[in-house]
Amino acid sequence: MRIWAKLMTDGKIQKQFVYEKTEQLTYSRFLDYLIDICHELDIPTPVLTKTHIFNFAKFNHVKFPTRDFVETLGYDYLFLENLF
Repeated sequence: MRIWAKLMTDGKIQKQFVYEKTEQLTYSRFLDYLIDICHELDIPTPVLTKTHIFNFAKFNHVKFPTRDFVETLGYDYLFLENLF
Protein backbone atom coordinates (compact mmCIF):
# COMPACT_ATOMS: atom_id res chain seq x y z
CA MET A 1 0.00 0.00 0.00
CA ARG A 2 1.25 3.47 -0.89
CA ILE A 3 -0.43 6.82 -0.26
CA TRP A 4 0.94 10.02 -1.78
CA ALA A 5 0.33 12.95 0.58
CA LYS A 6 0.64 16.49 -0.81
CA LEU A 7 0.31 19.83 0.96
CA MET A 8 -0.98 22.32 -1.61
CA THR A 9 -1.00 26.12 -1.79
CA ASP A 10 -2.25 28.01 -4.86
CA GLY A 11 -2.36 24.75 -6.84
CA LYS A 12 1.31 23.95 -6.22
CA ILE A 13 2.84 21.19 -4.14
CA GLN A 14 4.57 22.76 -1.15
CA LYS A 15 5.47 19.54 0.67
CA GLN A 16 4.96 15.87 -0.18
CA PHE A 17 5.47 12.45 1.30
CA VAL A 18 4.82 8.88 0.13
CA TYR A 19 3.48 6.72 2.95
CA GLU A 20 4.29 3.04 2.44
CA LYS A 21 3.23 -0.07 4.34
CA THR A 22 3.67 -3.71 3.43
CA GLU A 23 0.15 -4.51 4.62
CA GLN A 24 -2.94 -4.21 2.46
CA LEU A 25 -5.02 -1.02 2.73
CA THR A 26 -7.71 -1.38 5.39
CA TYR A 27 -10.29 1.39 5.63
CA SER A 28 -10.94 0.64 9.30
CA ARG A 29 -7.31 1.70 9.94
CA PHE A 30 -7.47 4.81 7.75
CA LEU A 31 -7.27 7.11 10.79
CA ASP A 32 -4.01 5.42 11.83
CA TYR A 33 -2.58 6.02 8.34
CA LEU A 34 -3.72 9.64 8.45
CA ILE A 35 -2.13 10.23 11.86
CA ASP A 36 1.19 8.74 10.64
CA ILE A 37 1.12 10.87 7.48
CA CYS A 38 0.35 14.08 9.37
CA HIS A 39 3.08 13.33 11.91
CA GLU A 40 5.60 12.85 9.10
CA LEU A 41 4.52 16.12 7.40
CA ASP A 42 4.53 17.92 10.78
CA ILE A 43 0.95 19.18 10.47
CA PRO A 44 -2.12 18.74 12.70
CA THR A 45 -4.41 15.78 12.01
CA PRO A 46 -7.69 16.76 10.32
CA VAL A 47 -11.13 15.61 11.35
CA LEU A 48 -11.90 12.37 9.51
CA THR A 49 -15.50 11.66 8.43
CA LYS A 50 -17.15 8.79 6.58
CA THR A 51 -17.34 11.02 3.51
CA HIS A 52 -13.55 11.31 3.44
CA ILE A 53 -13.15 7.53 3.61
CA PHE A 54 -15.85 6.95 0.95
CA ASN A 55 -14.20 9.47 -1.39
CA PHE A 56 -10.83 7.75 -0.94
CA ALA A 57 -12.39 4.33 -1.55
CA LYS A 58 -14.41 5.39 -4.59
CA PHE A 59 -12.10 7.90 -6.30
CA ASN A 60 -8.68 6.83 -4.91
CA HIS A 61 -8.08 10.30 -3.51
CA VAL A 62 -9.36 12.64 -0.81
CA LYS A 63 -8.93 16.35 -0.12
CA PHE A 64 -8.80 17.87 3.37
CA PRO A 65 -9.34 21.66 3.10
CA THR A 66 -8.40 23.98 5.96
CA ARG A 67 -11.95 23.78 7.38
CA ASP A 68 -11.32 20.10 8.23
CA PHE A 69 -8.52 21.07 10.62
CA VAL A 70 -9.12 22.30 14.17
CA GLU A 71 -5.67 23.91 14.28
CA THR A 72 -4.19 26.25 11.67
CA LEU A 73 -2.84 24.33 8.69
CA GLY A 74 -0.74 26.95 6.88
CA TYR A 75 -1.56 25.44 3.47
CA ASP A 76 -4.70 25.46 1.30
CA TYR A 77 -5.36 21.73 1.68
CA LEU A 78 -3.97 18.24 2.26
CA PHE A 79 -4.46 15.88 -0.67
CA LEU A 80 -4.08 12.10 -0.31
CA GLU A 81 -3.87 9.85 -3.36
CA ASN A 82 -3.84 6.05 -3.42
CA LEU A 83 -0.88 4.80 -5.47
CA PHE A 84 -1.95 1.15 -5.11
